[in-house]
Amino acid sequence: MIEPRHEMHPLRSGVELHAVHWDPPGGADNDRTPWLLVHGLASNARLWDGVARHLAELGHTVVAVDQRGHGASSKPDTGFEMASVADDLLLLIEALGLERPAVAGQSWGGNVVLELAYRHPEAVSTIVCVDGGFIDLGTRFPDWDDAATALAPPRLAGTPLDQITGWLQNSAADWPEEGRQGTLANFEVRDDGTIAPWLTFERHLMVLRGLWEHQPSSRYPLVDVPTLLIAADTGDVAWTHSKHEAVDAALAALPRGRAEWFSPAHHDVHAQRPTEVGDLLHRAVTEPDFFPPPEARP
Repeated sequence: MIEPRHEMHPLRSGVELHAVHWDPPGGADNDRTPWLLVHGLASNARLWDGVARHLAELGHTVVAVDQRGHGASSKPDTGFEMASVADDLLLLIEALGLERPAVAGQSWGGNVVLELAYRHPEAVSTIVCVDGGFIDLGTRFPDWDDAATALAPPRLAGTPLDQITGWLQNSAADWPEEGRQGTLANFEVRDDGTIAPWLTFERHLMVLRGLWEHQPSSRYPLVDVPTLLIAADTGDVAWTHSKHEAVDAALAALPRGRAEWFSPAHHDVHAQRPTEVGDLLHRAVTEPDFFPPPEARP
């Protein structure tokens, strides 16, 4: 079984990002596009373990990153607006010496990689937005205070680890163990047996503010690289209907986009169904006709 490497990468901005490196057995295949994998809000790189392992087995060099404020990365008190976190990814790509990697992001991370492709199209070859990239909180909550009140995270610091583990066993019963362990990596385990999120409550709100300020619809027409949207039907009929509308609007505006739905599926579908998601990512960069040509779009 492939064992990953954990490394810290200092960036020119002064931020240090922790990354999990997955090397293909027998060495990198130069014909395979490298992948950079980006987690969502309050998550961490380990949620991508199953997808990363599968992509590495298929010959891809894979790097999954803890974004600023998350996991083992630096925890500054500023720089959580969308432009800054997208630029973190550019600086990491440069530091790693990756040549136009494909980049996938989940949830908030999907919006981040969309912003990366908008700001720095020369740096990436393909982007994938996993149940994200179409999140527009400003439309749902025109007032920031309303958004902050409705979407503030629960204060989990001090919760017994056993309670979190039990919740995971119930709520993620159909997940591979790798996915559940990845979720547990969202938390620091304290000496007294309680947990605390690596992303503090205050930084969580700063990330949320950056997401609230982001307008993905203004980016779609200007994203020149092929874009795959992976959407999860969680079983919530009203929410899935709204998500279909958002995905359809994105596809109508993206120069070269494609959508794939998982149903039923968890928001963290990459952790729940890693082999299927990994296969889609692999196909996106190996099948010449995976994306429709621009002239074929309505």
